[in-house]
Amino acid sequence: MARWITGNTILSSPESLVKYGLLGGIGYSLVGAFSIFMFGTFANKIRFRFPDVETIGDVFQERLRKDGYWLMTIIILFLGLDSLFMQAVGAAVLFDLLFNIPFTVSLFFFFFYCFIIAGLGGMKWIQKFEGISIFFIFAAIIFIPLYFFIQEGAFKVYDGIRLYHPYLLFAKNHEAYFFIATFMLVACGQVLTDRSTWQRLYMIEQKKVRITFWSTAFVWSTIPIALSAMLLIVIFEGSFGETYTLLFQLITKIDPIFLSVLFFLFCFGALSTTINAEIHATTIHFIKHIRLPLKSSMTDQQMRKESYIFSGLLLLFLLIVTHFAKFTLLDFLFFYGHLYAASIPVMLIIIFSKRKISRLLPYSIIAGWLISVTLFGGLTSLQTIWISFFLSGVFSVLSMLFARVEFSSRYSK
Repeated sequence: MARWITGNTILSSPESLVKYGLLGGIGYSLVGAFSIFMFGTFANKIRFRFPDVETIGDVFQERLRKDGYWLMTIIILFLGLDSLFMQAVGAAVLFDLLFNIPFTVSLFFFFFYCFIIAGLGGMKWIQKFEGISIFFIFAAIIFIPLYFFIQEGAFKVYDGIRLYHPYLLFAKNHEAYFFIATFMLVACGQVLTDRSTWQRLYMIEQKKVRITFWSTAFVWSTIPIALSAMLLIVIFEGSFGETYTLLFQLITKIDPIFLSVLFFLFCFGALSTTINAEIHATTIHFIKHIRLPLKSSMTDQQMRKESYIFSGLLLLFLLIVTHFAKFTLLDFLFFYGHLYAASIPVMLIIIFSKRKISRLLPYSIIAGWLISVTLFGGLTSLQTIWISFFLSGVFSVLSMLFARVEFSSRYSK
């Protein structure tokens, strides 16, 4: 639960609300909930199918041939770096809004904290702090909207939205529906390829796996809606400038010091739990599925030492590249959305197909992604994400149709 309440959720909510109205805010919550619910539906089948694995990389090792294993392992690492980078950008923007100091300083101390918890402490420390973060997150999304809606009056807020921002209430927004459908596709790809979600799948008792993911999906869906409600409190009295300034206006509007502190702890908890989970999962993935196959003689002590170095270097890299980020989180999400969408057919075949996997199957992701972003440049990002998904699906099916020929020729030699 704590892993999926990300900085993207906080920062993308204003963007989706402004671009697509209340439909975008509600759709954002439904999309996230649906993707977690879908993974929960598959969870028992995955545990039954792969009872002896611990990570997504173990599944690749069991199902794919050597080149396919390396390709999928590198793609998953690449997607992990993308996810970490989005959290780092989110943290930089939020700390810039919250503190009157250069965000490099606040980000340095934040990453140092994450290194102590996730890099040195590991899963044991992450789980200890996740409970505290969840407490502050739910305290904030319950008390802050409740306080302002009681103080201002719900009808006054509604009348203000109708007067200054009637477009937010427009229900026949076809672009919003297309955004929701596309974002649902991207979110499903994110969950299916998420290393930390796979880790938790094997940490939960099997009989509680499905209900855990389903309840997580239901509870998670309330958070983007609560964030949209908070932003309505900011804009119902007039116009606004940049999208991100909505969060700044929200911070300045929160008068009682208790609620200001609660909002800070909410942001800090959401960002730190996500980065901690991502750092830990990415480090495990790198050490277990990239370093260990290359250097099988490594001892446990050497692996632990390399994991400290890798997590430290990763956070230092994020601190540096965050300075060059010049885009919105939704744009970034849609750019990588092509890869997430293209990975869905391949992941579903790897997980559920009982046939031997074709050597060509993992390459369907690269083919679908490259063709969609190079040959269809005249279309919008939302359209090319669907093209990436369909092309990858077609290549995946074709590769599996030729798998029988591939294996028969292999064994006849």
